Amino acid sequence: MDLRLAGRAVLVTGGASGIGAAVVRALRSEGARALALDLAGGADVRADVTDEEQVARAVGQAVGELGGLDGLVCCAGVSGPVGIGAADVALADFERVTAVNTVGAFLTVKHAAAPLSAGRDPAVVLLASDSAFTAAPGMVPYCTSKGAVLALGRSLSVDLAGAGVRVNSVCPSIVDTPMSRTDLQAPQGFGEAPYPVQAPEEVAHLVLFLLSPLARAVNGTHLLADFGASATSSFPA
Repeated sequence: MDLRLAGRAVLVTGGASGIGAAVVRALRSEGARALALDLAGGADVRADVTDEEQVARAVGQAVGELGGLDGLVCCAGVSGPVGIGAADVALADFERVTAVNTVGAFLTVKHAAAPLSAGRDPAVVLLASDSAFTAAPGMVPYCTSKGAVLALGRSLSVDLAGAGVRVNSVCPSIVDTPMSRTDLQAPQGFGEAPYPVQAPEEVAHLVLFLLSPLARAVNGTHLLADFGASATSSFPA
């Protein structure tokens, strides 16, 4: 299937590793012109997504290099404290997770909105999580931030509709990334895990579809990729 992404200009935050890096690779394989924005080395554009001045400068740099902007993918994220009950979570840790996962996405879209409105079939994809719907013990900051990302995507889709910019979210369950391996203490990967795990490339395919003009009628919603876990009843049948 031709996703009609060839030649399109796309900026990907968190694009130096994990899901973001997979999205950049997938976009380039489709002929898109993709730049990775990240704090880490290897990024095409360097910025801390929690710093508005840095975000504004980085988006401007990317738009200048790409000659415009047709798509934005917000993958930058952190998990924060894992396995710590709410009563023991430090406020600074809670605020840090919110700042990166939620505020970072907002700031990036805020400063990309104008160039996106002038792009071709412009679209934004936010990386939320199945944790926006179901919670695991000891992950209050992360689950809260991803629920907020989901609401942010819906709100932005309404706010940017007049400019012709679509906004959707992808909500994957566990993905085999460096962050997940650290959080779940699986340094060698998830080969023996008793639960299903996705590859970053699988999530990237979903992101590309939502960026594609083929998905022009899809706006203000989310794509939940959790192997059906959230549909399973606890009824002991």
